[in-house]
Amino acid sequence: MSLPRIFLPLLSLSLLLSCSDSTPEQVEIDSQSEVNPQLAEVLRFDAPNPYDNPGVEAPDQGCTRIKIRNLGGPLYKVFNDSNYLHLEHAYAAGIRPIDGLRSAWQNGRGLVVVRSDRNMFVDSLKHSYPYLKPHAAQLLSEIAQRFHDTLQVRGGGDYRIKVTSLLRTPATVKKLRRVNRNATSESAHQFATTFDISYSKFICDNAAGTGRTFEDLKNLLGEILSDLKSEGRCMVKIERKQSCYHITATAPKKKCKKK
Repeated sequence: MSLPRIFLPLLSLSLLLSCSDSTPEQVEIDSQSEVNPQLAEVLRFDAPNPYDNPGVEAPDQGCTRIKIRNLGGPLYKVFNDSNYLHLEHAYAAGIRPIDGLRSAWQNGRGLVVVRSDRNMFVDSLKHSYPYLKPHAAQLLSEIAQRFHDTLQVRGGGDYRIKVTSLLRTPATVKKLRRVNRNATSESAHQFATTFDISYSKFICDNAAGTGRTFEDLKNLLGEILSDLKSEGRCMVKIERKQSCYHITATAPKKKCKKK
């Protein structure tokens, strides 16, 4: 399984924080405003990404139900890892929060860019940037792949998961808290180990294919996350207000050196 491709991550983060007349802490991506030409160049990739298509309207009638494994209780009880646990793992395996140009250069090394692909859709990010640590990007890619593969095994359907939040900075956290009072100032998203996947919206790429209810897709995704959590790969919490699975990748296990 391949990681999302690396695209000038360190340079991109630095320019992202410096390409405005505002102070670095005030620079944000605003999809509703005109994009600074320098910023547009930073975010430009080699070619248009066909997977950025947000899909078609999903059918709401004639859907085929999916058989879901019992996880032992309601999802909000199964996935209830506290913010303290998420922060503990984020501290252990993540970067130091990026709060300016200098820290972007110092702490942004090794990040990878996360892009939409055939298994997932990266939403327009108003309060975060499309970067993760490699082990977190690997986990996200595996979740998307398992979701796709499991759906095909259980009868098909052309659906992708929808990623709604990735790397945040102290500035984006502050901005988010203005519109979402439930957002915490101590956010694990600041360490590039954490991402959110919607459980209320999925991308449908073919309305004529096998129809699925979003409720079944939510539970199918929950089954996959339960398996990965049991494997010690992640912490997961249901965020009801934001209708998402909040996921923090745990530190990769160190390989034992052969004597």
